[in-house]
Amino acid sequence: MIAEANRLKVKSVENNKQRIVVFNTRSKGKDGNSSLLEVLHDSTVMNLVRDTKAVMEIKAFKEFSDLPTTDLDRVCYDTKNVEMAHELKAIETLLITDDLYESVEIETRYKYRGFVESEKKTGGKAFEFSSEHVSS
Repeated sequence: MIAEANRLKVKSVENNKQRIVVFNTRSKGKDGNSSLLEVLHDSTVMNLVRDTKAVMEIKAFKEFSDLPTTDLDRVCYDTKNVEMAHELKAIETLLITDDLYESVEIETRYKYRGFVESEKKTGGKAFEFSSEHVSS
């Protein structure tokens, strides 16, 4: 990839090649989640990203992905349950996709931006993930 980026003069890759990490996973299925989780649980990879801005998002996703097996009662997935948890001020960490947070439907966008702002005001954490992210 780096050789091809050099050949094509792709500056963004050339300028960031020290940040590119190659990681071979044991997961062979088409499910990207298992491969991603394997990467996120690798101490070498986590040491490489520990000083980056994305580390908090990675940690939040990792914790969220572990909860269904460790404490299923602390996870809400659908809109109705998240709204109820929000009303009860029971959200510790809110993970939201950009298709909700940046929705073209104004009412939806304001609603979820309000959730994020409210969580941050009450000391909670909120992270926006791309709807293209394997977690979505």
